[in-house]
Amino acid sequence: MLIILAFIILFHLAAAILLFVATIHNAWWVVSPAGADVIYADLWYSCNATCFPIENSHTADAAYLQTVQATMILATILCCVSFFVFILQLFRLDQGERFIFTSFIQLLASLCVMIAASVYTAQKQSFHVPSLQQGSYGSSYILAWISFPMTLISGMMYLVLRKRK
Repeated sequence: MLIILAFIILFHLAAAILLFVATIHNAWWVVSPAGADVIYADLWYSCNATCFPIENSHTADAAYLQTVQATMILATILCCVSFFVFILQLFRLDQGERFIFTSFIQLLASLCVMIAASVYTAQKQSFHVPSLQQGSYGSSYILAWISFPMTLISGMMYLVLRKRK
């Protein structure tokens, strides 16, 4: 039982780390123009040697970008909250009960990641200036999609898991 508990905790922490990196790191979109520095664009800035904000990211025209920003931050917060709820429930639940509240929070985090990555996929061309549209997905985007099944599986594990001695 102790090995299973350690695996679940490590799996949850790995998902949380992936969410933090995907949200913070500036590589959602990568542009490699010929003869120029590589430009990395994330949810807030575009960077090569210096960083500058995504154009019109604060206006109503970029509501989809704000949706991606908000849902990724919410997913990261929910993942951390569900970990602390799991630790609390580990000591508070009676023997034989399920970790349903933890599972619910983790499944909400998974839903938020899926929404963020899906909206970014659908709207990727509309919020980049024309010079940045000929790029490709970066490592943070891939990490966001990897963290989606990890948080989903983690939420399902908590749903099935029962507290034992």
